[in-house]
Amino acid sequence: MNRPRVVVVGSANMDLVAMTPVLPAAGETVLGTDFVMVPGGKGANQAIAATRAGASGVFLGAIGSDSFGVTLKARIAASGVDTGQLRVVYGASGVAVVTVDAAGENTVVVAPGANAAFTGLTEPELSAVRRADVLVAQLEIPLETVLEAARAARAAGTRVVLNAAPARELPAELLGLVDLLVVNEGEALAISGVGREDPGALLAAVPRAVLTLGAAGAWYGDRDGTDARIPAFPIDAVDSTGAGDAFTGALAVAWGEGRDLVDAVRWACAAGAACARQVGASASLPRRDEIDTLYATGAGSDPTA
Repeated sequence: MNRPRVVVVGSANMDLVAMTPVLPAAGETVLGTDFVMVPGGKGANQAIAATRAGASGVFLGAIGSDSFGVTLKARIAASGVDTGQLRVVYGASGVAVVTVDAAGENTVVVAPGANAAFTGLTEPELSAVRRADVLVAQLEIPLETVLEAARAARAAGTRVVLNAAPARELPAELLGLVDLLVVNEGEALAISGVGREDPGALLAAVPRAVLTLGAAGAWYGDRDGTDARIPAFPIDAVDSTGAGDAFTGALAVAWGEGRDLVDAVRWACAAGAACARQVGASASLPRRDEIDTLYATGAGSDPTA
């Protein structure tokens, strides 16, 4: 099987991760149990996730001229992702401050840094998008950059997967360029005004949509009438920080390989579950063999349609 070419346009951040028994409430200080610095950012994570899942991955984004930027580029490249077009801009790299509790739940604050300067795609960057089988984008970079990439993809026949995170209202033009939307409940509410009680409302905006539901699995629907709920793979969760990125990267690979999308979502659920068994975002993104092993257990089979 040929490796699908997946181009990810998005953010790169250094994740500063604190482990704690419980997440602090507003104004509260809690004593943590551990601290790690892990290269991340939704764009970089999804590029690494797609590459580890079997894609020929390309990452388009921006890092700062600081030490975090050096580490970010080295880690992304070491994962096999093509970083030939990765920009370096003067100043700070993006940073994410992450708190993870004993149950694996997390809170995240992102300071964009160099990601905010990632505008005006160059001809080589646009060419990479046009040559891709699948374009993946998120919303941690300027919206005009996402739009520019999506326009180039649509003109070239490249499939567009949008992980609409963080949650925000989206312009009709962008939604009109999306082939597959991936959102969690908060993001679904921002787009359609409803969550898991009526995920099909998303199909008023896009032709295909996935609603991720954490421990409850995922929903997939399309305008051809598909309405499927895919069960989760039961695991002992340690850190859910990168699980959504593992899901999105794996989903892009599976679709690029030509899998039926219900099955592709199930395989992506296995990727997200495998990721949540380890601490850290990019460090825990699963390899293809790890995804296949969990997928083969059949735990997420028999979606209801």
